[in-house]
Amino acid sequence: MIKLPESDGTLTVYHPTQAPRVVQPADPSEFRTRSVLATAHVLGDPLADNEPFGPPGGDPPPQSLDWEATLAFRRHLWSYGFTLCEGMDTAHRGMGLDWPRAAELIRRCGAEAKAVGGRMAAAVLTDQLEPFAPVTLAEVQAAYEEQLAVVEEAGAQPVIMCSPHLNVAVRGPEDFATVYGNLLRQSSRPAIVHWITSEWDPRNSEYFGYEEPDDAYDALIAIVRDNLDKVDGVKIGPASLARQVEWRKRLPEGVKFYTSDTTEYPEMFVGDGFGHSHPLTPVIDAVVPIAAEAFRALDAGDDSRARGLLEETLPLNRHLFSGEGRSIFFFKTGVVFLGWLAGHHDHFRMVWGEQSARSVPHLAAAYRLADRLGALPDPELAERRMKLFLATSGIEQ
Repeated sequence: MIKLPESDGTLTVYHPTQAPRVVQPADPSEFRTRSVLATAHVLGDPLADNEPFGPPGGDPPPQSLDWEATLAFRRHLWSYGFTLCEGMDTAHRGMGLDWPRAAELIRRCGAEAKAVGGRMAAAVLTDQLEPFAPVTLAEVQAAYEEQLAVVEEAGAQPVIMCSPHLNVAVRGPEDFATVYGNLLRQSSRPAIVHWITSEWDPRNSEYFGYEEPDDAYDALIAIVRDNLDKVDGVKIGPASLARQVEWRKRLPEGVKFYTSDTTEYPEMFVGDGFGHSHPLTPVIDAVVPIAAEAFRALDAGDDSRARGLLEETLPLNRHLFSGEGRSIFFFKTGVVFLGWLAGHHDHFRMVWGEQSARSVPHLAAAYRLADRLGALPDPELAERRMKLFLATSGIEQ
């Protein structure tokens, strides 16, 4: 029994289910019918000077990440057949992790992937450039190429992200085509072109040279067609379910449509009679075994079972990714907290001190939802740690 705080300030008695749903697959090979890229959280080093809104570790920095805990969670993902997508916002990229530290993360994870036989993709940006300094097109191209070289050396598939620097430096759609074409031709393997629309990042207004998203998407498709052998897929967000399905249908044959949707993803992943989307997403982080079971069901042609499993995870993920405005980016607090409750790491310390970015009732609700889902492999450990967390928050049991 545990007393959990509610958002109205009351306490509710909760009885943990004691019913974990953890099935370690006998065959951790890749999924056959979906390319499943999971973005993973990182752990801050409890002894490092990781403070809010500053570069982790100071300058010169001590070790700012708990490397063993961070790599251990990636081994967990690989053991279920997932591809790691590294250096994304789930790993605090741009929110505490600057380019030198992101490069170290990519290199270390690349070495670990080679050691255990795991697959990996990694983000290519231009965030080594000054955020608001004027830049030339050549400088943006060079920044992209520097990061592409690190990703290639790590043995990872490139995920070419939007660049606000590029959006400032271009003169028109043809400059986007030139820069992306150069990068794709330099990539040794087919890349994913990742477009974040202006709804999430206003700096990406008129990206690909057009204000209207559909016009910009046409320009993106033109880039894909010109480099068809070097494009694995495109990832776009945020966008409504209907718009994503429409855009998916317009892609050239053989080009995948990736999604990081957090509210309608069962529909996207399972698909319809005309196609399906591929995950490049953080929604796997807190539900690894259940998600793996769902994608194995898709491989077996059992769409109904897969949809049911994915829909069971919706309440938890909708809660983790809830929030207004930029508060949604604090989803990392919930997934790291659940990783601690699940025993994947021994502490709950985060880059930028984000362990304090969600309320105690929010995290209590995450615990209850994860427990009911069976996403916590050792319910007794999770209950002990939850009680410890509540006690340190001043809530007596």
